[in-house]
Amino acid sequence: MKKLLALMIVLVLALSLAACGKKEEDGTPEPEAKILRIAESFAYASLDAHKDYHGWYTSIYGMTETLFKIGNDLSVQPLLATKAETSEDGLTWTITLDPKAKFSNGKAVTADMVIRNLQRVGEVNDSYHDVSAYVFTKIDDTTFTITTDSVYPTLLTDKLASSAFGIMDLDSGDLDNAPVCTGPFKAKSFEPEGTVEVEKNENYWNGTVKLDGVVFEYMSNDESKLMAMQSGEIDGYSSVTAAAKQIYEADSSRYKLTVIPATRLQFYVLNKNTLSDNVRKAINLTVDCQDIADYLGGTTSPAVGPFGASAPYGQVTKPAVDTAAAEAALQADGYTKNSDGMYEKNGKPLTIKVCYYSARSLDTIATILERQFKAVGIGVELVGTEDADSTYRVTGDYDLALYCMIADKSGDPYYCINALYRKNGDWALAGFANDECEALIDELKGETDINRRAELANQIVQMTIDDNAFGYIGLFNKTTVSAPSVVNIGENSPFDFYAVNADTDK
Repeated sequence: MKKLLALMIVLVLALSLAACGKKEEDGTPEPEAKILRIAESFAYASLDAHKDYHGWYTSIYGMTETLFKIGNDLSVQPLLATKAETSEDGLTWTITLDPKAKFSNGKAVTADMVIRNLQRVGEVNDSYHDVSAYVFTKIDDTTFTITTDSVYPTLLTDKLASSAFGIMDLDSGDLDNAPVCTGPFKAKSFEPEGTVEVEKNENYWNGTVKLDGVVFEYMSNDESKLMAMQSGEIDGYSSVTAAAKQIYEADSSRYKLTVIPATRLQFYVLNKNTLSDNVRKAINLTVDCQDIADYLGGTTSPAVGPFGASAPYGQVTKPAVDTAAAEAALQADGYTKNSDGMYEKNGKPLTIKVCYYSARSLDTIATILERQFKAVGIGVELVGTEDADSTYRVTGDYDLALYCMIADKSGDPYYCINALYRKNGDWALAGFANDECEALIDELKGETDINRRAELANQIVQMTIDDNAFGYIGLFNKTTVSAPSVVNIGENSPFDFYAVNADTDK
């Protein structure tokens, strides 16, 4: 029996080895990893979602998730939380977490950890210091309350759905280079201010992740993205330029182009500390937004204010382009034309320092503005940078500062108004912020009546137009290109901070 048993074992092993050998001889390949390659215009030095604008990109990377999210229809939807309820006085919100939610390391998302995350955002992010004044109280492992010192009707959209409030396991991982988060993907490799690679989160709590990973290639130059798309180096990207859009439209068999109305605003800030009232008036009377939109080939629509004209809080007006009136304003300020046809005063040419960064077509807009200004006799000094947020936006070193931002995050005007016009905001360095506007913003913050919110927003924005403190150029149409097989890369969301998710596929 012992000999028979030994013979049987030898036979089984021989058959197993023969089967393995046959598989190798057949050359059956291992399944190829399904990796998507996306181009991104920005890259940051850290993956810490709570700092600066890093959360915007950890959300794009599919790493971080927030308690709530904003749907394609601008509605507030549950994500890590299932619901939010307010007290009768409007000061206390009760948040209930989804009991299934967990981090990529398998740990449950608890009320304690969420509270610590929200408090940390208030500590480390200059844009959200007001969170430090909130009172957080744990009820149980999946329930907690937030109490504010005043009624805050947009808490969910302004804070709990904001990408800066992505939830991380603060007790695990390297927050700057490999944070432990809840999203469908987790960090695989990170090159500060460069390419980021993520891989499937095998512990994802909210569905099956279809991709094995995604590589986000840092490409700030539009031409580089076009060439990479044509060569097959990347599978897609957003914020397609007008020139590239025409190329992709001409070959629908190779490229899938998605164009939807969006909320990203191109605008400029005029520095009241360096430009007189009449010079700012002349600039706004000269800027031809329709000319810019036409040049950008349908990627934007001309803007009157920061919000779409169909919104109840987008009902503002601005003067039509009038170059004769612009020149009259300059002459009223004592400027005269020299032999070159350019305005000067006391022998000093009128030259506007225009600062811009290359993404979102702002470099193109800068050159168009240079042409429009020179046509009426205003000189231009163009100053380009890679990152406005670490240069002119925070230093105030500009006459005209070009910028681009999401103006409407969730069907409400407060976020944009609070970001642009506050006395303690970065753009306050340009000199517009004032007590009257500040009081109106404070009223808007706590106003619960929708009609009154729209009325206040229109009044505030009209003040910025009448003061020639801001200029609103265009609202982007979100234009995304991808290979025909690619789906769910945020192409149908009006927001840029949503991209890959569990259903992203190729």
